[in-house]
Amino acid sequence: MAGASISVRDFVMRFGDRTVVDHLTFDVAPGETFGLLGSNGSGKTTTIRALLGITAPTGGSLSIDERPYRPATGGIGYLPEERGLYRKESVIDVMTYFAALRGTPRAPATAWSMEYLERVGLADKAKARIDKLSGGQQQKVQLGITIMDRPRLLILDEPTKGLDPVNRRLLLDLVDERKADGATVVLVTHHMDEVERLCDRILLLKDGTAAAYGTIPEVQDAFGGAVAQVSLTGTVPPSHRYQLTRHEGHVAYLVPTAAAAPDGSDILAELVGAGVHVTGFAMRRIPLDEIFVQVYGHDAGADEAAARRAAATTPDVAVPPPAERIAGGVR
Repeated sequence: MAGASISVRDFVMRFGDRTVVDHLTFDVAPGETFGLLGSNGSGKTTTIRALLGITAPTGGSLSIDERPYRPATGGIGYLPEERGLYRKESVIDVMTYFAALRGTPRAPATAWSMEYLERVGLADKAKARIDKLSGGQQQKVQLGITIMDRPRLLILDEPTKGLDPVNRRLLLDLVDERKADGATVVLVTHHMDEVERLCDRILLLKDGTAAAYGTIPEVQDAFGGAVAQVSLTGTVPPSHRYQLTRHEGHVAYLVPTAAAAPDGSDILAELVGAGVHVTGFAMRRIPLDEIFVQVYGHDAGADEAAARRAAATTPDVAVPPPAERIAGGVR
């Protein structure tokens, strides 16, 4: 993609004899919100670390604004999944310290920080030590540090982790505002509702390769386009008109085959004719969480366990402390 904000070409990452990312290629366009999705161990964080120069790729190329990223370039806000705050310092001192590393004088940094803390409901915590805050409160502080200098590229790894629904919505509104201000956003999340709300395009990784890539409608069409969501009592009989992909409690998800009518009327008739007690039936665009289930199925838990085992045996990679990462524009 000409003029891509992020370009990844034939990216390979191996740790020992284990291939974590296998010849991955994708682009992120300027100004879009891009969802980088997948189960734990699928290669998401590995790709971000290689993109930001924290780890060196085994093969291929990764670039930001058509060149390999260098810390001196600046203009990037990185929110890692793990927290990188100085726990014994006060909230306001931590925020203004990180602002100073980016060249912002203390007075405007303090004014911006207090305005942000007021908005996210933490104004009364400005002088509290970081380690006295809840996990969700710390996450809001870390997001504030990430966006405070209006970076042109935001890379957010699980930004709403540990937040309740109200605060999740608040932080997503902040991300929306950054996009409206022209920023490019890369969003890593397990919340498919966040993806459907925010993202222009997505990449779904499995075993370090692209299982799905494109706009949300393109990905939905690639996985059948529609799904029948059925509220019922009893079991779902087999049929050539649909494939049962999930049955949780009293709700079943059926992906129509080519033999089914577009409105699903014959699926409903077949279920009722087979004696299934149906209390609700709706045809809808296949949701991303259903696509996630189709891609991973029952392997998702196994993939995550394998990733944990690999992490236990993979040599540690040296990562600079938070201040050094942030000083160069990477958060």
